[in-house]
Amino acid sequence: MGVVSTLRLILMTGRGTIKGLSDEEAGPDPIALFERWFNEAKRAGLYLPDAVALATSTKDGVPSVRMMLNKGIDERGFRFFTNYGSPKAAELAENPEAALAFHWNRLHRQVRVKGTVERLTAEESEAYFSTRPRGSQLGAWASQQSDELESRQQLVDSYKEHEARFSGQEVPLPPFWGGYRLVPRRIEFWQGRANRLHDRLRYTKEAGGWRRVRLYP
Repeated sequence: MGVVSTLRLILMTGRGTIKGLSDEEAGPDPIALFERWFNEAKRAGLYLPDAVALATSTKDGVPSVRMMLNKGIDERGFRFFTNYGSPKAAELAENPEAALAFHWNRLHRQVRVKGTVERLTAEESEAYFSTRPRGSQLGAWASQQSDELESRQQLVDSYKEHEARFSGQEVPLPPFWGGYRLVPRRIEFWQGRANRLHDRLRYTKEAGGWRRVRLYP
């Protein structure tokens, strides 16, 4: 972390823990507040500020959680991408209810999101896939995500096979790979404060907008 990023981190951390999260600063729109916090995490030089825990469950309520990368947010929700043959995709097909948790430890902040997940269109997945480094594109083709692997060499060989297959041409979007959008119904912001008197604001989607309440820490 550079000197400038370190100074920004110190200032942001102090401002957050001392001033906290007032109703006025939070505002009525949780998406706008999330974008401000996310941009501050990036400016502070935090490693992988887009890292997020995604929790899913089977139709019987058996949970799973894993770390992923959030790949975009707008008024419609939070986007992420995966192999459609993965366990998370199977669980989302059975039960589209899911949750996200962002944790920016050095800023003493976290954001929790609950909502329903929907698949992105093929065009949306294609647009994102085209921005990935070529190596990552080939990796998506090479991996049968979460299936058993006899050895690492088998994965390396699969990568080389697809590297040769698409030599001299753009790597197309795999038919088994693409994106999802978590459409939020509830978003909670947590700002760490002294003496564990933390600020917690919860937004709930209602007809016509968002309802905001403050919670005990």
